[in-house]
Amino acid sequence: MNAAIIVAAGKGTRMGANVDKLWLEVAGQPVIAHTWKRFDEAACIDEIILVVREGMQIHFTELADKCGFKKTYRLVGGGAERQDSVWNGLLAVSPQIEIVAIQDAARPCSTLKLIADTIAAARKTGAAVAAMPVTDTIKETTDGQLISRTVDRSKLWAVQTPQTFRVEVIRRAITMAREKKLQLTDDTAACELIGQPVQLVQSTAPNPKVTVPADLPFIAALLA
Repeated sequence: MNAAIIVAAGKGTRMGANVDKLWLEVAGQPVIAHTWKRFDEAACIDEIILVVREGMQIHFTELADKCGFKKTYRLVGGGAERQDSVWNGLLAVSPQIEIVAIQDAARPCSTLKLIADTIAAARKTGAAVAAMPVTDTIKETTDGQLISRTVDRSKLWAVQTPQTFRVEVIRRAITMAREKKLQLTDDTAACELIGQPVQLVQSTAPNPKVTVPADLPFIAALLA
């Protein structure tokens, strides 16, 4: 069996003060509703864990009722940092779950195919991540003002979510990060600590994350 952990406990500070990006309306629904719907519709997902901020549980329950989501879901309190929230989500998955897909709540365009492909890759390799090869020319700078050098982009990939793992793999990886007192913003980085290979799964459709207000029109167009 497979589960999804949707990490929805962040503050989204780059959106501006007092703005919760997950509840901004885009294409007729809040951002989080679109993300949740993708995993509710994914045939390869058996249960959904939503990691949320304290005090927000009632809003998620009301949203589930309003949208008519069908799959079993649980609401779990978030942690101080993203890694802590993921850990809380991992503790909440059912004992029979073998594969877990970890998703940014603010990434509402992940396709059903991409979700299924990362699960298949994680079952084979132990860990997988949605990603796109970097196409822009990349420059490195030491002071934020002047270019130091041009970086070879042929080996560079921009990782996204879902980031998908065998449950025992990601638990062992995050346990190592916690023991080393590291706070990692990317789950696959924890796999590097234990020498776990991570399979790249190329996104064949745009899979953007809502980060700043300028992202919303593009995402609205994709969802519409």
